[in-house]
Amino acid sequence: MKENEMIFGIRAIIEAIQSDKEIDKIIIKRELQSELSKELFNVLKGRDIPLQRVPVERLDRITRKNHQGVIAFISPVAYQRLEDIVPFVYELGKSPFIVLLDGVTDVRNFGAIARTCECAGADAIVIPAKGSVTVNADAIKTSAGALHVLPVCKEKNINQAIRFLKDSGIKVVAASEKAVDNYTAISYDGPVAIVVGAEDTGVSMENLRICDHMVKIPQFGTIGSLNVSVASSIIIYEVVRRRTNGQ
Repeated sequence: MKENEMIFGIRAIIEAIQSDKEIDKIIIKRELQSELSKELFNVLKGRDIPLQRVPVERLDRITRKNHQGVIAFISPVAYQRLEDIVPFVYELGKSPFIVLLDGVTDVRNFGAIARTCECAGADAIVIPAKGSVTVNADAIKTSAGALHVLPVCKEKNINQAIRFLKDSGIKVVAASEKAVDNYTAISYDGPVAIVVGAEDTGVSMENLRICDHMVKIPQFGTIGSLNVSVASSIIIYEVVRRRTNGQ
């Protein structure tokens, strides 16, 4: 990561947060304790900015500048709010089409899924604020620039996002190997959201419980599962096929 994509020093980071600069995460020296660091923690209260304590050696490897034990990573895109996107899409007279990533941590998969979403005309891609991918240079490169044009919503957590979508009249469909129905067996009429999970864990059980449908992609080989970006593309384009054919 280039140094112009980071902020060094506690005071500079506090000022960046207070000016609502888009910050992906902050790493802080494990044993850091000072009056200024307490001020930083107070500013962070109520904000969904991941904070990670690390050995000072990790900060020193990132930069030789005087970081004062804290480095903030700036997001290269401005995140959108799901509660703004959904009403806007409805106001355009369209049926919202949203894709949510539950626990996906590989930035290249994220970029590939975003590229598919943009090509398929999805209205937004949703990621959780913590324990997930963020938009960085690798993700943008893999997305072929799609992340610069596709709205990305960073929500507090996916469970709350699903509940909001359902309350907004959007049918939420989870891709899961636990499903009984194949992905072609249900209707994708009207407003729809697709939830996909990490390749190792899939969509979490707490999120599966509140989705309207679970679907699976049939597999006939010996390998355990499809790559998450490939699986996402298959289901995303099933939604496109249905909407295009009016089925």
